Amino acid sequence: METKPISKYAAELIGTFVLVFIGCGSAVIAGGHIGFLGISFAFGISVLAMAYAIGPISGCHINPAITIAMLVAGKISAKDTVGYIIAQVLGAILGAAVLMVIAKGMVGYAGGLGTNGYGELSPDKYSMQSAIIAEIVLTFIFLMVIFGSTAKNAAPGFAGLAIGLSLTIIHLVGIPIDGTSVNPARSFGPALLAGGEALSQVWVFIVAPIIGGILAAIVWKLIGRE
Repeated sequence: METKPISKYAAELIGTFVLVFIGCGSAVIAGGHIGFLGISFAFGISVLAMAYAIGPISGCHINPAITIAMLVAGKISAKDTVGYIIAQVLGAILGAAVLMVIAKGMVGYAGGLGTNGYGELSPDKYSMQSAIIAEIVLTFIFLMVIFGSTAKNAAPGFAGLAIGLSLTIIHLVGIPIDGTSVNPARSFGPALLAGGEALSQVWVFIVAPIIGGILAAIVWKLIGRE
């Protein structure tokens, strides 16, 4: 029985909510205790958990860069692409909103929501050029893992593990550069509520991951065998 579109969109909203709330929440609420390593695992394990929770319903994209790459690869319709992206963005905003409400209860809360940024907003003060290159390359790697682990001839049942672990290692490299996006929705939700310079820089974390995802889709169509 085919899953109804509304069920897919609801699953994408919930999955993206969890990714933003847990991933960004690990930085905002627990970052001082768990460090970059812990934050990396929070993002990776969030995706791993959601892959098994909502994967059977929607495929667990929870990321517009993934959805657009799947469209380029011919694995999703244009109608579902629009529905998925709207759901993902709404889920990210909702996740950031709930995180903000909780974080405001912390003494000394400075308004951070785990936003991405370059220059003064970069954890290690990397430039815009570095952030753009990193986001394209890291998203490319992420999508290649996704395409490979979900291919018809891939080992069944292990896609979620491969995808979650790959996102973990991507964050280990990317957090010092720009906080790691590889996901336009993950970046847009927190930036929208944080406002200011984070919102003015968010275009980088929308455009660069989409470019990386499209490149991966093109390469996979050239070399992938299913």
